[in-house]
Amino acid sequence: MIKNYLKIAWRNLVKHRLYSTIKIGGFAFSIAACILISLYILHETSYDQFYPDADRLYRVVGQFNNEGNTVKGVAFEAPLAETMKADFSEIELAGRLLPNPLFGAGSNQVSTDDHPESTHEGGVVYMDQELLELLQLTMVHGDRRNALSEPNTVVLTASKARNYFAKGNPVGKIIYLNNDKSKPYTIKGVIADIPTNSHLHGYDFFLTLTEAPFYDGEQTNWLSSNYVTYFKIKPGTDIGLLASKITKNVLENYKIPTYIANGRQVPEFLKTAQLHLQPLSAIHLHSHDFREYNDAGPKGDIRFVWLFGAVAGFILLIACVNFINLATAKSASRAKEIGLRKVVGSYRSALIGQFLSESMLYSLLSVALGVLLAWGFLPLFNQLAGKQLVFPWSNPWLFPIIGGSAVGIGLLAGLYPALYLSSFRPAQVLKGQVSRGAKNPLLRNGLVVFQFTTSIILIIGTLIINSQMHFILNREIGFDKDQVMVIQGTHTLGKQVATLKEELRNIPGVQQVTVGDYLPVHVDGVKRNGNPFWKAGRVDEDLSVSGQLWRVDADYIPTLGIRLHEGRNFNKELATDSAAVIINQRLAKSLNLGNPIGARITNGGADMLVIGVVEDFNFETMKDEVGGLCMALGNSPSMMAVKISGENLPTTLAAITAQWKEFAPDQAIRFTFLDESFANMYRSVQRTGTIFTCFAILAIVIACLGLFGLAAFTTEQRTKEIGIRKVLGASVGGIVQLLSRDFVKLVLFALVIASPIAWWAMNQWLQDFAYRIEIQWWVFVIAGLAAVLIALLTVSWQAIRAAVANPVDSLRDE
Repeated sequence: MIKNYLKIAWRNLVKHRLYSTIKIGGFAFSIAACILISLYILHETSYDQFYPDADRLYRVVGQFNNEGNTVKGVAFEAPLAETMKADFSEIELAGRLLPNPLFGAGSNQVSTDDHPESTHEGGVVYMDQELLELLQLTMVHGDRRNALSEPNTVVLTASKARNYFAKGNPVGKIIYLNNDKSKPYTIKGVIADIPTNSHLHGYDFFLTLTEAPFYDGEQTNWLSSNYVTYFKIKPGTDIGLLASKITKNVLENYKIPTYIANGRQVPEFLKTAQLHLQPLSAIHLHSHDFREYNDAGPKGDIRFVWLFGAVAGFILLIACVNFINLATAKSASRAKEIGLRKVVGSYRSALIGQFLSESMLYSLLSVALGVLLAWGFLPLFNQLAGKQLVFPWSNPWLFPIIGGSAVGIGLLAGLYPALYLSSFRPAQVLKGQVSRGAKNPLLRNGLVVFQFTTSIILIIGTLIINSQMHFILNREIGFDKDQVMVIQGTHTLGKQVATLKEELRNIPGVQQVTVGDYLPVHVDGVKRNGNPFWKAGRVDEDLSVSGQLWRVDADYIPTLGIRLHEGRNFNKELATDSAAVIINQRLAKSLNLGNPIGARITNGGADMLVIGVVEDFNFETMKDEVGGLCMALGNSPSMMAVKISGENLPTTLAAITAQWKEFAPDQAIRFTFLDESFANMYRSVQRTGTIFTCFAILAIVIACLGLFGLAAFTTEQRTKEIGIRKVLGASVGGIVQLLSRDFVKLVLFALVIASPIAWWAMNQWLQDFAYRIEIQWWVFVIAGLAAVLIALLTVSWQAIRAAVANPVDSLRDE
């Protein structure tokens, strides 16, 4: 019997090639999308769960209100870890991580005695011995108990150890950072590579924090926040209660007394400050709103995981319902077959079994094709999502889940058609009175509205995201990012940096050159800091104003095209400019400097004379408003920005490269362009736009399949009506309009529902940006017109086919 079912199912599949292709193809693409999204979700939710005792590992997070805005961060003072461990018995271990480029983390040039040629490495970070033990990182070579317990020691990942020391155990070997032979680092251990599903992925060189203070008093300073602090909590601890006790302890016993001891007013934000303990497994997905420059690694977003999961469920649901629509749309062609089978004695259960067998065949073929499509599209999906997912062919759960899904989807999608088709009454069928099945069209019409509502929302979202990206990339940002080449790693040249700068200025095509690590974009090695500022002489009376203090040279402002609002630029010929500063308009306003030129300000040290005020420019992403900025003459030699003309660009780049080789023959030149780095700052936003575009296209395709099925069903039910209308003189255009009109109404109704939902959702998304577009009315018009056009193109094939049919064929039996 089963063999007979499958034979009939195969014959129907081959006989109705168009419908079979739509069924299997639509199902397969839906299943492929679900598989890819499932792989993404599994990877995102697996972060940091592989560490031993992961359920007892936490990171300290600070939160406070600043002028009505909630600020969250993970940078804390150096003594926090050791002090809290001593004060609270619930803390079993406490360790620190220092990823801040200000202190040498991040981008470095690495060399060894055997390989003196420097290699750029971006994964350098400071870690103390306690954190190495807290995370229990797997050791390949060396002893974890003392691998970072001595000064000037380093632990490498296995892949980097193989790169620099191809054979044997590298423990005891030496590496150098930035060609500094006066400070060798001894390798004391090699750990297994950090998995991609770890928030520490990307770090390969772990430098010790043992006896490594970066300035006098740093290890006891409760006003300088740079360290990421981790705790291992004892079992049974109330985490919320512990966090509240730590907050009170830190504020009352350390932070506030330190402000008072230094003669400063206690900032208002400390009154709202709270410390939380964030589980290690929550770091990746629940840190998207942290405004920390030195937070470790790129972060995910739990909102996108929910969005992806909802899309996967939606795709699968609509694919199943589309299958139902297409199956019921062909009911008339199977009606006489069903009637004859019932007349000769076939039971309804046998007919249900036959139709479920057909559904199972379609499902198995669709799932098999969907798996192959998912495997084929995985590299493209990785590029789209910025991941390195692999297809889990070797996992034992893969094929049971795929097989079970094929059976489950086949039963789910085939149950309604089986019950519907098997319910035909033989007498009515053989008389030509096929059960309509469409007396209550609310379900199918509701489905079309739901499909197009979702499609229109995604279309609107795509248009708004792309408009915001165009706004960001083309907005006047206050500095010139075009034709600016950024050379990295220049600090390895030592005192030759100044000479290289002068040589580059002599190259035809080079207009300006500046040396400095503080660039208005986020590139590998760029630095940021935080400083309190006061009017000179008002440290004890006024609350401080937060801002950046950048060390730049006299050519910084003209090279980057930053506009002076008033005052003048630095003059390196004037000795007094060594104590002068240039501030931005925001800092001048925050300090209430009515006439800033000639005013004196301080960050707690010596007074500084304001000689210039620059117009505000965006040096962070446009998710934040422009902050306070103070620029002073100083040495920050890790990067060099070169302003070049657009003419003979290849010749100019070749001359710059040749000049670099003369100064650093053992080190390859590394450079980027400022406009590219600026665009890369918004890569996640661009990725969101691309994902929305793909989802919109996929949703439209699925909606069109559903609409096609409903159009086929409706046309089939109205065949005789159309025949009568044609006999009475109806035109082809009139009939096409008749059949299309109802569907256009459904799409317009979907637009009415989708527009406020899309407006609300995208308005919420735009709130993440301090500088954003206004949502325009034309976005909704374009989305509506696109949806209507797509619907008309989808329906027109069935409508025209029915309109040009010979009415004799449909009326001969009447």
